[in-house]
Amino acid sequence: MLVVHHLNESRSQRILWLLEELGVPYDIRFHQRNAETRLAPPELIDIHPLGKSPVITDNGRVVHESGAIIDYVIRRHGDGRLAPDPASPDYDVYQQWLHYAEGSAMLPLMLFMYVARLGEAGAPLHPRIESEIANHMSFVEGALEGRDYLLGANLSGADIQMSFVPEVLKAFGKLAAYPNMAAWIERLHARPAWKAALDKGGPYALGR
Repeated sequence: MLVVHHLNESRSQRILWLLEELGVPYDIRFHQRNAETRLAPPELIDIHPLGKSPVITDNGRVVHESGAIIDYVIRRHGDGRLAPDPASPDYDVYQQWLHYAEGSAMLPLMLFMYVARLGEAGAPLHPRIESEIANHMSFVEGALEGRDYLLGANLSGADIQMSFVPEVLKAFGKLAAYPNMAAWIERLHARPAWKAALDKGGPYALGR
């Protein structure tokens, strides 16, 4: 049985969503953040040395990193769903989105969050961070022009992986500047599988 080690209010919510979209049976092992530090509990280290979520176990395999998990689940359990044919040009675009989400798009958003905690000391960094946010979000906004999903008319694992980006952008009060992204995340959150995953995963502030 595939097991998702699910940390509340985290990126692991999208792994539950992926499994609901595919109808893959799974169990959830719940882990709670420290209320003061917001860090993952030490028990996750027993699953993987980094002590981070998401991480899954599947027939003795341990897989970590959201993009790798999405790729693994779709390849091994997807039966050709939620990913383009590996021989098609769309597959290369799909792989780029899987890596782009955490490799590039989330970096300026994370910097924004951490530097904001510095108060006035972080002020000199804000123009550069805001410029990078605008650069990356404008790129995603343009990619969604005239499309329901990142690869066109159909949902793929790329949309699931990238969904955390507009969720965080919305939490920072910046999503309104990107109407294509705003419509896209509303479309994603309207999917029955997303709602089923939310019911199973518990409170998720970024889903509001």
